[in-house]
Amino acid sequence: MASPLSEQHNLLGARLGTYFGLELPAGYSPLESEWTRGRETAALFDTNYHAVFELSGADRARYLNAVTSGDIRSLQPGGGALGLLLNAQGHIVAELETYALEDRFLLLSHAVAGQRTFETLDKYIIMDDCTLTDVSAQWASCALEGPRAEQALATACGVEIPGAQARMPAPPTAAYAHKEVVIGGVNCRVLRKFHFGLPGAEILAPRNAVADVWAALAVAAGKSGGGPIGWQAINALRIEAGVRWFSYDFDDTVIPHEAGLEQTHISYTKGCYTGQEIVERVRSRGRLNRWLSLVEFSGSAPPERGTKLLAEGKEWGQVTSSSYSPGRKKGIGFAYLRKEHNTAGAALEYAGGTARVLESPAPTPADAPRPTQCE
Repeated sequence: MASPLSEQHNLLGARLGTYFGLELPAGYSPLESEWTRGRETAALFDTNYHAVFELSGADRARYLNAVTSGDIRSLQPGGGALGLLLNAQGHIVAELETYALEDRFLLLSHAVAGQRTFETLDKYIIMDDCTLTDVSAQWASCALEGPRAEQALATACGVEIPGAQARMPAPPTAAYAHKEVVIGGVNCRVLRKFHFGLPGAEILAPRNAVADVWAALAVAAGKSGGGPIGWQAINALRIEAGVRWFSYDFDDTVIPHEAGLEQTHISYTKGCYTGQEIVERVRSRGRLNRWLSLVEFSGSAPPERGTKLLAEGKEWGQVTSSSYSPGRKKGIGFAYLRKEHNTAGAALEYAGGTARVLESPAPTPADAPRPTQCE
């Protein structure tokens, strides 16, 4: 499936690749230059990998609060929340961003799991006054991120990024602020969020007008010394920042604590929701057999997803995603490792090289308040 911005990418001579199951720009120029653009200026990039749903009806807040891990019921128009859709076993079905409007919620997830996400949400609507609608075909998106992203966005529409100075990890109760703006003559919605841990915003626009929005943002980013970057550079930047990707680093084979999402995607004070029993059990005990860690690889060509990591000839984990890191001048990536060899500094091997654990955020019993009782 091609992006609605494909023509713009072709004019820029983009190298294309597959990300989140969709065709998106891998890059326009060498990795190092685009990485520098993201770290030092205002990077513009295509984010058309979303599934977009609307949830309306009088019971929408009560219903969504009961089936996702984010604090939905406390949202006011202009606010948002990051959360997870879990199954009864606590495994991750989808990552969800919820944005509150006056009369409905706007939900952003991933197209690679869009149909399953829609069907899972829809099947739980039984006696609730709720209507779930797939509006993915109506919307398209792009994003600005970097130290000068706020400046570029203000140039494009005269609006500052709400909470632009916040960096990851954001607390799960911090709303993803959003507002309507006009960019390139097009009515859009600016969403305060980031993709690789720096100040940023995503712009949601009508699909048939997103090219005009992209053009206006490209001019604004250029005035800030920035411009377009591809997903090869974004991948390097986000791994360096510790940002996990749905469908790469976490999916329905893991629970939130294994993926290191317990501080960013879960509210511990909102009450009951599907999968909460498992989340609370892990939270209170703090014991896991494996979890996701940041790993550095020997050489500049990191191993591919699924590569087994060994110690003394025995498998102890495998790589979920990787990239060459211009900052470290080596390959880095995420890997699920068993606890026996999952400590910072631990040495591992793989076919073609060696690996060293850089960060191993082993979960411990949380200090967060215990969840309120179910209603």
